[in-house]
Amino acid sequence: MSRQGNSERKLAEKLIILNDRGVGMLTRIYNIKKACGDAKSKPGFLSDKSLESSIKTIVRRFPSIDTKNLQPLFPIRNDIIKSLSLYYYTFVDLLDFKDNVCELLTSMDAWQIQLDITVNFELTKNYLDLVVTFVSLMILLSKVEDRKAVLGLFNAAYEMIHNQMDQSFPRLGSMITDYDLPLKKLSEEFVPHSKLLLSAIKSLDSIYLLRNVPADTWRAELKLSLVGNPGQLLKAILSERMSAEYLSLDTMERWIIFGLMMFPQNLQHESFSRLWSSALESSWVTPLFRDEVIHIHQYIWSYFDTIKGYSKRVSEVKECYTLAVQKAGYKHRERRKFLRTALKELGLILTDQPGLLGPKALMVFMGLCYARDEVLWLLRHNDNPPQQKSKGKSHEDLVDRQLPELLFHMEELRVLVRKYSQVMQRYYVQYLSGYDAIALKHMIQNLQVCPEDESIILSSLCNTISNLSVKQVEENELFDFMPFRLDWFRLQAYMSSEKSQMNIMDNKDLAQFFDTVQFHTRMVDHLDTIVTETADLSIFCFYSKIFEEQFHMCLEFPAQNRYITAFPLICSHFQTCTHELCPEERHHIRERSLSVVNMFLDEMAKEAKNIITAICDEQCKMSDKLLPKSCAVLIAAQINRKKKDKNKKNVVDLEKPGKESYRKTRENLTTMDKLHMALTELCFAINYCSTINVWEYTFAPREYLHQHLENRFARALVGMVMYTQETNEIAKPSELLVSVKAYMNVLQTVENYVHIDITRVFNNCLLQQTQPLDSHGDKTIASLYTQWYSEVLLRRVSAGNICFSLNQRAFVSLTPEGSIPFNAEEYSDINELRALAELIGPYGMKQLNETLMWHIASQVQELRKLAETNKEVLIMLRTNFDKPDIMKDQFKKLSNVDNVLQRMTIVGVILSFRQLAQSSLTDVLDQRIPFLLSSILDFRHHLPSGDPLKVVSEMTSAAGLPCKVDPTLINALKMQKPDMDSDEHVTVCLLMVFVAVSIPKLAKMEASFYRASLEGHANNIHCMAIAINYIFGALFTICGQGDIEDRMKEFLALASSSLLRLGQEADKEAIKNRESVYLLLDQIVQESPFLTMDLLESCFPYALIRNAYHAVYKQEQAMA
Repeated sequence: MSRQGNSERKLAEKLIILNDRGVGMLTRIYNIKKACGDAKSKPGFLSDKSLESSIKTIVRRFPSIDTKNLQPLFPIRNDIIKSLSLYYYTFVDLLDFKDNVCELLTSMDAWQIQLDITVNFELTKNYLDLVVTFVSLMILLSKVEDRKAVLGLFNAAYEMIHNQMDQSFPRLGSMITDYDLPLKKLSEEFVPHSKLLLSAIKSLDSIYLLRNVPADTWRAELKLSLVGNPGQLLKAILSERMSAEYLSLDTMERWIIFGLMMFPQNLQHESFSRLWSSALESSWVTPLFRDEVIHIHQYIWSYFDTIKGYSKRVSEVKECYTLAVQKAGYKHRERRKFLRTALKELGLILTDQPGLLGPKALMVFMGLCYARDEVLWLLRHNDNPPQQKSKGKSHEDLVDRQLPELLFHMEELRVLVRKYSQVMQRYYVQYLSGYDAIALKHMIQNLQVCPEDESIILSSLCNTISNLSVKQVEENELFDFMPFRLDWFRLQAYMSSEKSQMNIMDNKDLAQFFDTVQFHTRMVDHLDTIVTETADLSIFCFYSKIFEEQFHMCLEFPAQNRYITAFPLICSHFQTCTHELCPEERHHIRERSLSVVNMFLDEMAKEAKNIITAICDEQCKMSDKLLPKSCAVLIAAQINRKKKDKNKKNVVDLEKPGKESYRKTRENLTTMDKLHMALTELCFAINYCSTINVWEYTFAPREYLHQHLENRFARALVGMVMYTQETNEIAKPSELLVSVKAYMNVLQTVENYVHIDITRVFNNCLLQQTQPLDSHGDKTIASLYTQWYSEVLLRRVSAGNICFSLNQRAFVSLTPEGSIPFNAEEYSDINELRALAELIGPYGMKQLNETLMWHIASQVQELRKLAETNKEVLIMLRTNFDKPDIMKDQFKKLSNVDNVLQRMTIVGVILSFRQLAQSSLTDVLDQRIPFLLSSILDFRHHLPSGDPLKVVSEMTSAAGLPCKVDPTLINALKMQKPDMDSDEHVTVCLLMVFVAVSIPKLAKMEASFYRASLEGHANNIHCMAIAINYIFGALFTICGQGDIEDRMKEFLALASSSLLRLGQEADKEAIKNRESVYLLLDQIVQESPFLTMDLLESCFPYALIRNAYHAVYKQEQAMA
C-alpha cells in the first residue's frame, strides 16, 4: 500500500493510533481528577498544612514560580518528585498528544480531505472521534482541581534538584493557563479546521435526524421487527449506510454539540441549526468520559455570554434546555418501553430459529446499539438531575423499574450471538465469496477511472474474499480480516483527497458497497468486538450506587425478578473499560467487579433462600395441623357442640386442615401463591446461566443457592428441635421428623426450578446432624437429643414416679407427679425412638450410646469403690455362701447396701433405655437397608472362633443388634480405668457378691412391688437384670480370664441362696415384696446369654417363681 511521497497514505494509521492514544489519555486524566478530588487518595503534599502557604504561592503565580520563596519544599523535594512524577508526566504526554493532533488536523486541511459519513465512513468517524476526544480532554483538564498545584510543586522540586526547570514546563504551564477557559481557546484553535469539521458534521444530517425520532415513529416503521414483513424474513438486511445503522446516537450527539459549539457563527445555517437544536433538546448533560459529564446548556450559554451580539443564541440554548428538561425524559422512557418489547421479540424468534442470525445480524446490532444508548442516557441523567427544577414528571421518567428487563434482553442477544457465532460465520463466509466478491469484481471492471495502484489494491481485496469457503468454518480456522479492513481504510483516506485521480465522492457506490463488505467481514472475525461496540455496559462500573440501587429495586419487584441475572452478567463487561495506558486502574476495576458480582449472586441466593424458608415454614405449620394432637381440639369442639345444640347461634366452625386448597376463584392470590410465583421468577434468573466469567474467575450462581440452602436447612433442623435449656423443653422426635420431612419435601421441589442437586444438600446437612458438632461448630440434633435423654429424661426416671414397662416398651409415668413437666412415655416409646433413629442415624445413635456408657462407667467406678470398702466382709460372704448363719451375720456388717442397689438400678434404667434405642435403630435399618442388615446378621451368626478383634461385635452393635458382651460398654469401662490392677478380677468378683447378697433387701422396699400390667417393678429394680448381665459380662471380659459363665453361675448361686433365706424370715416388713423380688431372679436368667433355666431350677425351685407370678398378678387385681 505504500507509495513514496504521499504522506497521506499514513492518515488511516495516524487516526487509529491517535484515537486509541486519546482514550488512554482520557483514562489517565480522569483518574488524576478522581484522585485529586478525593481527600483519601490525593497526594499527601496537597493536604499538608505546613505546605499550604507554599502551594497557594505556586497557584497564584503559576506558571512563573520562584523557588527562593518555597524553602519549606526543600527537605522533601525528592519525595515530591517521586510522588508527583506520574501526574506530571501524564500532563507532558497530554501536551505531546495535543501537538500530534494539531499536526494531523492541519495536514488533513492541507491535503484537502473530503469527509462524508455516508461515503467514507471510517475516515469521517475517526476524524470526528479524534476531534471530540481532544475537546473532551481539554475540558476535563480544566476540571482537574489541583492541576496547577501538582505541576508547580513538581517543577519547583525539579528545579531545586537540577538547578533548572524541566524543559517541558514552560509549554505545559502555557497550555494549562490557556485552557482555564477551554471553550474559548478551542474555538480559536479550530478556526483553521472549521471547513473540514463542519463538512463532516453536515453529513450527519441524513443519519442523525432519522435516528433521533420518538418511539411512535419506530413503531410505525416496524423498526427491529422480524415479523412485521414476513415476506422479507429470510432475506438479508441491505442498507446504503451499513456501518451508520448501528452508529451510537450518543456518539453522534457529542460530535454535533462539541463540533458546533466551537463555531457559533455557523449556527445561522439551517442544516446546522436543525442538528444543533435536535441534539440539545435530547438531553441536559453531555458525557466527557465515563461518569464525567457537563451540564451542556449552562456550559454553552456561559461561553456565549462572553461574546458580543450572541444574546439570541443564548436564549435559543435556554429554550432548548427547557424543552430537554420537559420532554426528553418522556421521549427516552417511551423508547425504552418500545425496545423492551422489540428486543424480547428478537430474542424469542432467534432462540427458536438461530439460523436467522445470519441475514438479520444487522438488526440485532441495531437493537443492541439503540438499547445501549438509552441505558447510557438514563444513567447519566438519573445521576445528574436538572439543575433548575421544572414542572412536569421529569423526575419520574428518570426512575425506571423495568430497566432490568431491557438489560436482560440485551444480555440474551449477546449470548445468542456468541452461542451461534459459527452459524453467522458460515452465512457470511458464503455471502462474501458467493455474492460480495462477484459484485465487487463487476464494479471494478465498470469503473470509469482506476489508476494502476488503486486497481492492484482493489483486485487484492476482491481476491481475499473470493477465496473463502465454508470448509474453513467447519475446520475452526481462525479468520483475520483486519488487513482487509485496514487496506480499505487506507484506500479510503487516499481517495478522499481532492488531489486523488480516483475521488471517493465520484465513486459513492463503490464506497458504500465496501462499507457493506467490511461489515460482512466483521461478522466472520470480529463478532466479539462488534458486540462490545454496540452492547458494552461497562459504564455501570462508574455508576456503582445506581447499579446497586437498580439491583435491589429489581429484587424487591417480583415482576422483574426473572431479569435480575442481567446485573451479575454486566459485571463481566467491566474488563472492557480498562486501557493499557492506565494499567494502575486495572486492579481497582477488577476488585470492584469481583466484589459486586459476588454480592449480587449472594443477595439473589439469599432472597431465594428466604422465599423457600417462608414456604417451608408454612408447610411445616400445615403438616403440624395433621398431627394427632391437633385433632384433640376438633374432638373437644364436637363434644361441646352436642351439649350446646340448643344455643346454635354461638356455634363457631373450626377450620379443618386442607381448607386452604379450596378456591372460589384463581384471581385471589394467597400468600403461598405469591411466594411460589416469586420463587419461580427468581429461580429462573439463578438457573439462567450455569457460570458467569468475570476476569479470570468463574462464578456459579447455583452454587450460591446450594450453599445458602445448606446453611439454612442446617439451622432449621436444629431450630425445629426447639430445645430450651432453662425449661428443658424439647420437640418430640416424631413431630420433629414430620417437620423435617415437610421441609425436605419443599426443598425437593426446588429441583423443578433450578438445576441443583438437593440430595447433596440433604446428605451434607443430615449427615452433619448425626455428629456432635456441625461444620460451623454448633450443636446438632444428635448432640441435643443425647444431652436431653441422658441428662433430663433418665434423671427424672431415677428420681421415681416413672417405671420402665417391658410390655409397652417405654418409660411410663406412675403418678400425676411423674408426668410433670412432660410425659415420659411421649418421648420414650418405640415410635419416638424410631423417629429419633431415623433423624440421627447410626452415627447419632452411636454418640447416644457412648454418652450413656460414659454415665454407666462412672457408676461402675463408684460401685468398685464400694466393693473395695467392704472387701473383707465380701470375701467372708463369698466363701461361706452355703452357711446361712454366717451369711446372715456377715451381711449385717455390709455398709452402703442401698447405695449399691440404687446405682445398679440406675445402670439398669440406662441400659434398658439404650436397649430400646438400639432396637429402634435396628427397626429403621431393616426398612432402609434390609440387605445390608441381613449381611451383618450373617456375619454375627457364622463368625468362626469367636470375635478376637471385636470387629464384628462393633459392627453389629452399631447396627443396633445385641451382642453377648457389649463392645461399647467394654470401651467405656476401659477408658475409665485404662490400667489393670493385679487384683482387678478379685474386685469384680467381690462386687458381684455384693450385688448378689444385697438383692433380698429389695423385698423390704415399698416401691419394689411388681406391676403385672406394666411388666415392671415400680422402682425399676427389674432393670437390674440387664445391668447385672451387661456389667459383669463386660467386667469379666476386661479381666480376660475367660470365666464369665463360671462367675455368673456363682452369682446365681449366691443370689438364689440369699433369696431362699427370705422364706425363713420372720419379720414381715423384710418380706413385704418377696414375691416381686423372686421374679427378678427369673428375669436375670432370661436376660443372660450365660445362664439357663435348668441352672436356675437347680438353684431355686421354679415353683416359687410360678407362685410369685400368680401372687403379684392377683395382688394387682385386688388393689385395682
